[in-house]
Amino acid sequence: MNNILIVEDDISVSDMLKNYLINEGFQVKVAYDGQEAIDMFNYEKFDLLLLDLMIPKIDGMTVLKIIREKDLTPILIISAKDSDLDKALGLGFGADDYIAKPFSLVEVSARIKANIRRATKYITPIAQEKKEDIINIKDLNIDVLNFTVTKRGKDLKLTSREFEILKLFATNINRVFT
Repeated sequence: MNNILIVEDDISVSDMLKNYLINEGFQVKVAYDGQEAIDMFNYEKFDLLLLDLMIPKIDGMTVLKIIREKDLTPILIISAKDSDLDKALGLGFGADDYIAKPFSLVEVSARIKANIRRATKYITPIAQEKKEDIINIKDLNIDVLNFTVTKRGKDLKLTSREFEILKLFATNINRVFT
């Protein structure tokens, strides 16, 4: 059973999401502000976060940045901010998907399942098979423990998704992916 953390300060929205996702077979916890979300994330292992951007104490973008500094758990932003700039910023800071409010519960569930599948079925088993800390390919160094990439000694800035795709390709040199 997958464990999901919903970070949403609107009680009616968080209750609606929680009840629907529990009925879909997920284990669900709710944080109502950014500080509570970070504390819960540091204490417990989650398979995915649903993160609102406009939350009290610590805003959603800051929560996203803090979590991305140390973890690649899939994060889906759910926000009333639906401008292209907001979406680009969220995805640029490391979110795996962006869902604008109002949203369809069926679509949210489908996106959750797709992101968990991507993180567990396609990426994690490959990383577990290859216990290497640093992958070296010519002048490219991929540090899988620290989520950093250097080329010819210079740091490359990658989103979490770009990093995971690069790692996937690097650990499967002669394999084709769709």
